[in-house]
Amino acid sequence: MPDTRPPLERLLDRVFGDDEPARLGSGWASGVAAVFLGAMALGGVLVFRFPDWLTTVQFRAAYPLPVLRALLQAVIGLAFALGCLSLWLRRRKVLGLTGCGLALAAALLGGGSVPIGGALDRDVTLGVDWFLLNLLLTAAIFVPLERLFPRLPAQGPFRLGWTTDGLHFLVSHVLVQVVSFLILLPSVAATSLLQPAVLQSIVRRQPLVLQFLEILLLADLTQYAIHRAFHRVPLLWRFHSVHHSSRDLDWLAGSRLHLVDVVVTRGLVLLPISCLGFAPPALYGYLVFVSFHAVFIHANVRFRLAALEPVLVTPRFHHWHHAIEPEARDRNFAVHLPWIDRVFGTAHLPGESWPAGYGIAGHPVPEEYLGQLVHPLRASVRA
Repeated sequence: MPDTRPPLERLLDRVFGDDEPARLGSGWASGVAAVFLGAMALGGVLVFRFPDWLTTVQFRAAYPLPVLRALLQAVIGLAFALGCLSLWLRRRKVLGLTGCGLALAAALLGGGSVPIGGALDRDVTLGVDWFLLNLLLTAAIFVPLERLFPRLPAQGPFRLGWTTDGLHFLVSHVLVQVVSFLILLPSVAATSLLQPAVLQSIVRRQPLVLQFLEILLLADLTQYAIHRAFHRVPLLWRFHSVHHSSRDLDWLAGSRLHLVDVVVTRGLVLLPISCLGFAPPALYGYLVFVSFHAVFIHANVRFRLAALEPVLVTPRFHHWHHAIEPEARDRNFAVHLPWIDRVFGTAHLPGESWPAGYGIAGHPVPEEYLGQLVHPLRASVRA
C-alpha cells in the first residue's frame, strides 16, 4: 500500500523510528517526553532572549516572570532526566540523545536565569509564547487522559496526520495577532457603529455567573447557525471540510481548522457578545471554558458522561458529528449545548454506541498542511 502520511511524518519516522517496542518501560515514552519537553524548553529560552519578536504584546504585562522562570528550569531538568532514562532503557539512543541535547542547549543559553533581551518596542510580533504555554498546558492535561482512558487504545499519539494538526496549532497561535485582529474586526466595527452604551451598562450590572451563562447560550446559538451554514453552503464547506478530514480524533485534531474557517466563525460568534458588552471576567471565563471544552470534545477518551449528555456536549456527541456513517452527516452542530440540536431536529446520538470511523467519504482533502490550505481554492477552481 502507498504511504499516505504527510512528508514531515515520514521524515520523523526515519529519524526517530525503530523496531523496538513502545510499551511502558521500554524507554520510548520517556524519550518522546524528553524530546517534547526539551523542544518546549529551548523555545522558552528563545522567547526570553528575543521577546521583541516572539512574545505577544498584549500578554507581556500579565506574565508572572518568577513563576515562568521556575517552570522553565523545571522543564529543562525534567527533559534531561527523561532523556537519560531513555538512554538507559532503549537500545537505539536517538530519542534520549535528542531530548538531552535540547535540554542542554536550553541550559547553555541561560536556562531559567536567561536575561530578557530586546527593547520591547515592536508592535507586530509572533506569538511563540502563547503557542508554547498553550501547547504545554494542553498536552499536560490531555495526553495523560488519553493514555489512561483511551476509547481506541491502539490509536496512539502519532496517528495519521498528527504533524499536520500540530502545524495548524502552531500557525493559529504564532499568528495570534493577525488572527485576533481579523476576528475582532466585525465586533469593533459594529460596536462603534451601534454604540449600545445603555444596553451594555444593563448587561454588566448582572451577576457574573449569569453573564457567563448568557455568553455560553448566545455564543452557541450563533455558532450553531454558522456551523450549519458551513455544512450547507458549498463555498463554505470547501473550507470546513479541512476540519472534517481527520480520520482519527484526539486532543490535537480539533486544531485542524482552515484559517478562513477560524476567522469567519470566531469573528461572527464574538460579534453579538461584544455588542452586548459583557463584563471582562465573564468573557474571560467563557474563553477559558471554550479553550478546554473544544479540545475535550475531540479527545480520544471513552468517557460517556451520560448525566451531562442532555445539557452539555460530550466527546461522544461531537464524535458523531465527525462520523463517517451516512446517517450522521450534517448532525450535532452545537459545540456546547446539545439541546440546541434537539430543538432544531439535527441531533444524532444513537444508544450508547460510538462512530465506526471518522472523516469524509473518499478522503478528498490532502493530508499535508499546505495542501489543506489551498484545497478550498483548488475545489473552487474545479467548480
